[in-house]
Amino acid sequence: MLVLRLARGSHPLVLIRRLLVAAASAGVGFLLLSALGYAAAHPASAGSVLRLLWCFVPLAATVQFAVAVARTDPSTRPRPGLSSLGLGPIRLSALAAVSTAVSTLLGSAVALLFFLHLRGDLTGMPFDGGAAEFLGAGTELPLAAALVLLALVPVAASTASALALRSRPDPARDTFGSEDLPEPAPAPAGLPWGVALTAAGLAVEAIASRGTAGNAFPLPGRFDSTPVAVLIGWTLTAVGLAMAGPSLTYLCGRALQAVRPGAVRLLAGRVLMDEARRIGRPLGVVCAALSAVVAAAALYGGDERPYGPLTALGAVLVLGCTTATLLTSALEAKHARAHTAQALLRMGAPAAVLRRATLLRAGALLALFAPLTWVIAQLAALPLA
Repeated sequence: MLVLRLARGSHPLVLIRRLLVAAASAGVGFLLLSALGYAAAHPASAGSVLRLLWCFVPLAATVQFAVAVARTDPSTRPRPGLSSLGLGPIRLSALAAVSTAVSTLLGSAVALLFFLHLRGDLTGMPFDGGAAEFLGAGTELPLAAALVLLALVPVAASTASALALRSRPDPARDTFGSEDLPEPAPAPAGLPWGVALTAAGLAVEAIASRGTAGNAFPLPGRFDSTPVAVLIGWTLTAVGLAMAGPSLTYLCGRALQAVRPGAVRLLAGRVLMDEARRIGRPLGVVCAALSAVVAAAALYGGDERPYGPLTALGAVLVLGCTTATLLTSALEAKHARAHTAQALLRMGAPAAVLRRATLLRAGALLALFAPLTWVIAQLAALPLA
């Protein structure tokens, strides 16, 4: 009941973010049910399990987005006086988990209804059975398996949200510009491991290009295949870029402050260094997703119909969720330093200085991560072409 009251009184942007989480959950649920329908129609096919494994990529992106939305939800933000009302960190994390579960369960229910409608099991609406053959109609759908698959996103997202908010520091305590910290926060330490995992992922993809076609990984919606090792390589590359993202963001901040910086460069660089851990990992994930899309376009760009409908849905989910996670993390960082920006304005700093610092931060990140994305994509596609 408390979750429903908070949702009713939430800001429209908060409701939009929750609806986006529900939409992403619906998309992942539809992919999972499609893989189940294919498995029911082709019980002897080894590609059924591999199609199901493919769905865990958009599932992970959706869970990451749900956690980012839960972190920026005003109703779960620690504030003075809430502990005396019984809403301490544990209760707030439980509240975030319940709120996330409600949004994702709504998406899973929509996915089930849409899947049954396109499969032809539900009638009375337009496009009844519009994808009956494609979704394995005519075979009985295991109810228990369908419910388990639909519960994956709500369980994973709510659990991850609760754990993330339970270990979250108080956002009202902004270390930027504080007098009790004579030096900036230490640099993130994940760059060596990130580079190693990225190199290992690219090496696995290169080795996969020399293998046989027996061990195949079918893309949903198409009947051609990609070696399983390619998925493993892309996964290693994505994890490596996510680990290296905070360190690269920190180095961008250091570079902005090099060689006799002015006030704008000092401000932009210090903010990047302070927010490296918050926005660096989403930046690395976006870099990995975009590099995968560029590599896939290079591999299948010459085909007349390069992507099937389910492959396109999965790509849209991954790109959309990772980009939305990055924007949500940037919004969280903006809220975390809001009182610092207000203090600077009260001391007489022009508002144009803050805007120029924001543009300078965005330009520095784009100058580093855009070429990095292109290089990773070319290295990934070259041995597979």
